[in-house]
Amino acid sequence: MPDGRPDLPLTYRIVHEPRALFGLCVLGLMLLAAVLAPWLSPHDPLEQDLLASFLPPSWQENGDPVFFLGTDNLGRDITSRLIYGARTALIVALIAATLAALLGTVLGMLAGFYGGKTDMLISRAVDIWMSFPAVLLSIVLVAVMGAGLHAVIIAIVIIDWTRFCRVIRAETMVQKERDYVSSAVTIGLTRVRILFQEVFPNLVPLLIVLLTLEMGIAIVVEAILSFVGLSVASDTPTWGNLIQEGRQYIHQVPWLLGLPVACVVIAVLGLNALGDGIKEVIDPETRQ
Repeated sequence: MPDGRPDLPLTYRIVHEPRALFGLCVLGLMLLAAVLAPWLSPHDPLEQDLLASFLPPSWQENGDPVFFLGTDNLGRDITSRLIYGARTALIVALIAATLAALLGTVLGMLAGFYGGKTDMLISRAVDIWMSFPAVLLSIVLVAVMGAGLHAVIIAIVIIDWTRFCRVIRAETMVQKERDYVSSAVTIGLTRVRILFQEVFPNLVPLLIVLLTLEMGIAIVVEAILSFVGLSVASDTPTWGNLIQEGRQYIHQVPWLLGLPVACVVIAVLGLNALGDGIKEVIDPETRQ
């Protein structure tokens, strides 16, 4: 466990927290893959070579060093397709999670701080919305809006704002009973100023955890929608498309399925660890 002394620089404490460091490494690799995909990929992810189909990873028998992780049924380089798949996953994770967090946090803060009819209306909306199965609802929404990355992002935002709203509402209700809120009322601060300048900073550690968790959920949802053909075009390299393709040949070439599944699992674990680690570092109550 890292040194919890508050006098140490924040970046130092984050880097020396094992979970945060692991998460930063995973996120950093995804960012590199997303930004530098054209330069990191050894081949065009769409280039086909039927004479080189089903090549195993280079370290296995009959493997080709040119194709480090082997090739798929059409002879496309798996390494390049996984790298480009990280770009799609990160775009969905960042945009969808941020928009869901923004909507859910604002509504949750309003419900928790103002109470009364505001709380009742928002809470009932959350209860009704969360009564629908999330994955089924996302499939229906994307099917209605039409397949595409924009539809996936919109569906995730529409569904997952409730995760933020419910948790942020509960924490806001706790924070508004604290002494610092009473002091702010005493000196004449407006309710809006108290909410966004006094209460909100104390919600940030929890919000970071929720945001990183939601990024992992968004990656899984995109993979599921790609798997059922409701995300981007089927020939576009995404982890979900690679899982769907690998499923057909699991007994012949298990690495076609195992590699994209491993990417999804590592990404989700890394993002969750990043949120927990940062909360451990910046949350005063946790450090105590």
